[in-house]
Amino acid sequence: MKAILGKKVGMTQVYERDEQGALTGAIIPVTVVEAGPCVVIQKRTKENDGYEAIQLGFGDIREKLVNRPKAGHFKKAGVSAKRYLREFRVEDIDAYQVGQVIKADIFSKGDLVDVTGTSKGKGFQGGMKRHNFGGGGNSHGSMSHRVPASSGATDAARVFPGTRKPGHMGSVRVTTQGLKVVDVIVKEEEGALTNVLLIKGSIPGPNNGMVAIRSSVKHHK
Repeated sequence: MKAILGKKVGMTQVYERDEQGALTGAIIPVTVVEAGPCVVIQKRTKENDGYEAIQLGFGDIREKLVNRPKAGHFKKAGVSAKRYLREFRVEDIDAYQVGQVIKADIFSKGDLVDVTGTSKGKGFQGGMKRHNFGGGGNSHGSMSHRVPASSGATDAARVFPGTRKPGHMGSVRVTTQGLKVVDVIVKEEEGALTNVLLIKGSIPGPNNGMVAIRSSVKHHK
């Protein structure tokens, strides 16, 4: 299992190439993700924690903005303060060391990945947009077009829990599975390290939102 944290930059399109590198003429919509570099902050072991996982840190942050417990956590690992911390289950914990830098090149072209992010918040929405209700008739003076129908039972005199209603929409954890890595770009230009993944299709969240990318669970070998 391979995993990394990144920042969603935006969407663009690239031309497809065959195995020889020649253009085929097909256009692929891709999402650009600034993946890493991430640092291994902590290792979870079965002896101490009951499971095996690594904690990755992504995105530098000023030390004055970090509270004392986190500052001590970063100091123990011997790394600078990071904005985001996430844990990932791994199969071989011995393959990772505290302080190790993980870059986008852990993935290769053609890999299938699962991407997790926080979806865009849409505020309070009605039943038709939130739950895809059909709505009422648009003619014959119904006077009821974009409102939900009756939601209570005929004899219970109450609305049952879990009934689909208007309410807050979006801003939830969403995972898109089985996306294909179209290209991996890792290079250093003018002293800046570029870590970019081009992933086919759209991924959850707004631009500049943090996403977690891991090997596809359903397609993992």
